[in-house]
Amino acid sequence: MKSIDLKTWVIWALRKASYRWPARQAALRTASATKEDYREFPGEKVSKLVRNFYFCKYCGQVFSRKGVSVDHIQPVVDPKKGWQGFDEYIRRLFCEKDGFQILCGECHDAKTARENKNRKRGKRGKDHSDRR
Repeated sequence: MKSIDLKTWVIWALRKASYRWPARQAALRTASATKEDYREFPGEKVSKLVRNFYFCKYCGQVFSRKGVSVDHIQPVVDPKKGWQGFDEYIRRLFCEKDGFQILCGECHDAKTARENKNRKRGKRGKDHSDRR
């Protein structure tokens, strides 16, 4: 069995705990829409069982709960500075309600791709500065 290091396990446990963070739930409530809003901007089939609909902050369309992600506006690990320790990680992970935004899957994927590109660019910059 492959073992994981302590840092990886603690990060996983913190991420899992953050899903129950009250500010995260408050951000979801702030972006909630009604079924009538959903019918005006159909993004997927309406189910009688689905009660929660949310506006995507970027595209403005309405999606069911399964179609959205609660996203940190500022990345939890700063792309320019990298890992700064658990204190900073926890502070950024458990931010206030205004530190979250609700994004549909497509907008979230696009934002994540931009952040990853910036993170790689930042790492390349560090690598070059270390060689000088």
